[in-house]
Amino acid sequence: MNFIAAIVAGLFGTLAMTLLMMLAPKMGMPKMDIMGLLGSMFAADSGSAKKIGVILHLMMGVIFALIYALLWQLGLGSITWVWGLIFGLVHGLIVIMMMPVMMRMHPRPPAMASGMAALAGQMMGHLVFGLVMVLVYAAMI
Repeated sequence: MNFIAAIVAGLFGTLAMTLLMMLAPKMGMPKMDIMGLLGSMFAADSGSAKKIGVILHLMMGVIFALIYALLWQLGLGSITWVWGLIFGLVHGLIVIMMMPVMMRMHPRPPAMASGMAALAGQMMGHLVFGLVMVLVYAAMI
């Protein structure tokens, strides 16, 4: 497993996912403010929450990229775009299942979009993450 490649790939995957979240409302999808959601768990004011949320989101992207790379190292799947999408799909399903738990644990739960469009947006974001992550990782190893 190449740690540096996984870290860089995780950052690129997270940036691609973040770009999709920023563009989502312009594509008719609900606003997806994951950084605000994450940061507001630790800070009440929106400025601090946004900064903390950005750091947490980038850190989570790196952690998940390291997990993907470790799974490939252990022989689960291969470093291909298909497996990037498969891991992104599983990752997205886990996030969708954990979102209600996270909202119950949140000290100041923000208003978040719900329904099929929000679920589709979350899934699309994780598919983009998996695809970009694997393409960057494969190019670096």
